[in-house]
Amino acid sequence: MTYVLAPPAIVSLPVAGSDLRFPVRRIFCVGRNYAEHAREMGYDPEREPPFFFDKPAGALIEGNGDVPYPSQTSRLEHEAELVAALAQGGRDVDPSSALDLVWGYAIGNDLTRRDLQAEAKKLGRPWTMAKGFDGSAVCGPIHPVAHVGHVTSGPISLSVNELVRQSGAISDMIWTVSEVIAALSKLVELKSGDLIYTGTPSGVGPLVPGDIVEISIGVLGSISNRVRHR
Repeated sequence: MTYVLAPPAIVSLPVAGSDLRFPVRRIFCVGRNYAEHAREMGYDPEREPPFFFDKPAGALIEGNGDVPYPSQTSRLEHEAELVAALAQGGRDVDPSSALDLVWGYAIGNDLTRRDLQAEAKKLGRPWTMAKGFDGSAVCGPIHPVAHVGHVTSGPISLSVNELVRQSGAISDMIWTVSEVIAALSKLVELKSGDLIYTGTPSGVGPLVPGDIVEISIGVLGSISNRVRHR
């Protein structure tokens, strides 16, 4: 097959402890999945159906790479998250079998232009440029389920310049990973290679160039990123 332009390169992430790579198809994120984070954002954490937004695969920053401070914002914020990487897809997946789709887990940071997001909310506009900008999806190596099991509990924390800002537990999620997968599969047909960022604990806050951000999640270890000028 001949294309008029060179096809884009396949976006992928490293597999922990291996030379293999995990190909990334799409990135989905669930909003306000920890009660205390919902409260700090000014919302009632009552258990309602989850809602989602997405980021382009090209927004990924791999592992411990530098994070370029994005343009058009004065309020870049961090959000530490557990990421589920899917090996299989499906529609209308039952929560009881949803974890069967998961190939592995990773540590993620859902970076947000908070000032742009606030303005979009106020005007009833999409969040795309607040959430899906270049470099907005930090993701560490994928840890296979075969090695670490399903990450349904354990600590999650984020520090900036060695000062802890976010500290919680995976078990504090309002909707479990299996429930998140099941709910998303009712909106889109999930595919192998999809990543799902599963929400962040309370304590989100601003970053500036020069900051060192470290995120740890139980059996997944930790990743560290430096924020730099563009």
